[in-house]
Amino acid sequence: MKVLFVFGGNSGSMPFIGEQADSLKRLGVIVDDFKIIGRGFTGYLKNISKLYSVIEKNEYDLIHAHYGLSGLLSVLQRKIPVVITYHGSDINKKYVRILSLWAAKLSDYNIFVSDDLFKKANSPRRSRVIPCGVDVDLFKPLDKNNVKSILGFDLEKHYILFASSFDNPVKNYALAKKAIEAFPSDRVELVELKGWTREQVPLLMNACEALLMTSFTEGSPQVVKEAMACNLPVVSTNVGDVKAKVSGLKNCYITECDAHDIVSKLNLVILSEVLTNSRCEIVNLSLDNVALEVQAVYKKVKGLSDSI
Repeated sequence: MKVLFVFGGNSGSMPFIGEQADSLKRLGVIVDDFKIIGRGFTGYLKNISKLYSVIEKNEYDLIHAHYGLSGLLSVLQRKIPVVITYHGSDINKKYVRILSLWAAKLSDYNIFVSDDLFKKANSPRRSRVIPCGVDVDLFKPLDKNNVKSILGFDLEKHYILFASSFDNPVKNYALAKKAIEAFPSDRVELVELKGWTREQVPLLMNACEALLMTSFTEGSPQVVKEAMACNLPVVSTNVGDVKAKVSGLKNCYITECDAHDIVSKLNLVILSEVLTNSRCEIVNLSLDNVALEVQAVYKKVKGLSDSI
């Protein structure tokens, strides 16, 4: 089977898309990329003739678009079937949701990365929930003091990993900063998840005491699943599917959007000096397992299977 991945190319690397493509290739699926350059739907529309040209020159079995606007661009052509995966911002942002739901009506199949997104989209026809997979070979527990030394971290200091870059508005850095400022600066430090290589991120997760997520909205945040694969405790506001993922796990907490509550939960994690037991809950979402589910969708769309 030959598939064209269509996704936005404005924001740089999106590892979860590339990793899904690589895992599908291991199953024998041929995957090509089409990166959209442009902002908003009008910017995306400027790519339509180029997309048509790529489709005409290649014999693809289907398009797999990532995010709603990419999906809407993809369904404007009616030559080959379209599968769309919705990752969060395409459903959580009201002005984008309208366009995304139009795409969902015209697509051949829809994938949502969390139950929450599926419900917000009012369960469109031909759809199911499939979270993005996790590279459980890369993200795994490592010795904390060893990775601290590798990264040049102070062995006596507690590091809290912020779940994104500080300048991403939806991640609500201001709330995280307010909470961390309640701790002595020589004891606790907030680390920005920006400027690290893909190979360094698992080291970073194993060097930190907790992952802190203070976002306003999320879909199924990949960073939480990767932290779980490392047995890193998660402290998060109640966004996306985080509560469902960490419910019942040792040393993981859902907080109010309140700095005092976050400080309280982080203190519990720091004082316990115990990791979580989350890896056993995430290994079923390995890249290869998820790739099999996505491939099953492809087969159903192409009429090669009656069930998924």
